[in-house]
Amino acid sequence: MNIDRKTLEKMVDHALSGKGAHVEAEDVFAGLDWKITGTCPEGVPHSLFQLLNHMIYWQDWAVRWLDGEKPPLPKHASGSWPGDPEPASAGEWKRTVQNFRNGLAALGRRSRSVDLLARPGKKTGLEMLQTIASHNSYHLGQAVFLRQLLGAWPPPSGGLTW
Repeated sequence: MNIDRKTLEKMVDHALSGKGAHVEAEDVFAGLDWKITGTCPEGVPHSLFQLLNHMIYWQDWAVRWLDGEKPPLPKHASGSWPGDPEPASAGEWKRTVQNFRNGLAALGRRSRSVDLLARPGKKTGLEMLQTIASHNSYHLGQAVFLRQLLGAWPPPSGGLTW
């Protein structure tokens, strides 16, 4: 079966955005008081701020990879969890959320500009985009659950309910 480019681009767009699967990725961190984003309830290993920075780390890594670079992998998983557990200010939180959205947009642009089936390494561009979309989806689910635990759900756009 042959799948045309437009179909592949639509699949990647939906995977990156969460369309049709869960609350859109861009909305998961919307409407939060920045002070709550560094909170870790007992037994929860990462704050919302940490989750967001971790996703940004791997989005940026994937963009560089898609651009033909060979970004190094961290020596340990902890290397992909940068920064403090909480933002220093409302401005830092706002910039971090914007960096996440910018990363999603950059990945979307790459999905429309790179050869999705070329294999510059162990993965094709399509496989890398699917990997980062799955990674984000996993952590977005954690972020939603953490927001629920903190009493900060749903976002202003609402949640997916029937």
